[in-house]
Amino acid sequence: MFQEIYTEGQVFDSDHAQPPVSSTDDFQLLDAYSRTVVQVAQQVSKAVVHLKVQKPGRQPARRQQQPGAGTGSGFIISTDGYVVTNSHVINGSEQIEGMLQDGRTFRAEVVGDDPATDIAVVKIQGDNLATATFGESRRLQVGQIAIAIGNPYGFQYSVTAGVVSALGRTLRSQSGRLIDDVIQTDAALNPGNSGGPLVDSHGKVIGVNTAVILPAQGLCFAVTADLAKFVVGKLILEGRVRRGYIGIAAQTVQLPPKWLQTLQLETSGGIQIQNLEPDGPAARAGLQTGDVIVQFEGRPLDSIDILHKVLDEQTIGRPVSLWVLRNGKLQQVDVVPGELK
Repeated sequence: MFQEIYTEGQVFDSDHAQPPVSSTDDFQLLDAYSRTVVQVAQQVSKAVVHLKVQKPGRQPARRQQQPGAGTGSGFIISTDGYVVTNSHVINGSEQIEGMLQDGRTFRAEVVGDDPATDIAVVKIQGDNLATATFGESRRLQVGQIAIAIGNPYGFQYSVTAGVVSALGRTLRSQSGRLIDDVIQTDAALNPGNSGGPLVDSHGKVIGVNTAVILPAQGLCFAVTADLAKFVVGKLILEGRVRRGYIGIAAQTVQLPPKWLQTLQLETSGGIQIQNLEPDGPAARAGLQTGDVIVQFEGRPLDSIDILHKVLDEQTIGRPVSLWVLRNGKLQQVDVVPGELK
């Protein structure tokens, strides 16, 4: 039986065809996972910024031949235009242009840059700016949804989704320091995603996408939101993150078993001084080449990375106690760290 049904100027064969599905019905057809990703993408993408960066010795990004070169991502965190991104995206830039999803472009100015955590802040001037909100990365669990939004290879506002693969990873920054408590995710990242947000199923930023191991599949990393919030606050208020230094070049060494037994040390290793900065804090305190530092303020010190971590803002300009091994004996040396420039 053939029956024609006329609805809003359209004809349907009731025996063989179905009426068109509305956008509301389309949304209902999506499974819960898809609905989550769609909602988060719609919520966050307006706050994502496509950064085009010109650095010395390079042509403007639009004229480069290498895909994605000179570009990165960021996200707006305040209505007055503060944008979080990666240090390696904007470090050494001569000019930065930020483009929003609605096509508006702005000149971006660097507010602060912290290569040690690969976090930077730039500022744009605009009205009616959408913002993204930091979540609490300390509440993350392995397996929960992770959604990355950015501009891989210059393809604007691309969305990839996966899960939090692991927590508590460490990653070596371009400055040589370790970034602690890094998120590992399998949400696909590519050059150009750097600096973009990694968000949870509620649209909260849980990390700042920072690195990908290119030969591998599904090994991508993001600086945690909790660390990023701390660094961003310092960069906005002070333009930098203050850290102490004592002016040494050192390497990690294992201690001879006889020293461990005789001296009853709490660590099996230490850091041996290879070189001293002339007139630096360590040299002025009397430390010598060959000394092995084993404790910092009573804390075991068995790697240069731990020394980097403990030399925070609070140590600048005040005496700190080091225990060193020199000629088979423990010796206490007080050093006044300077500020790392």
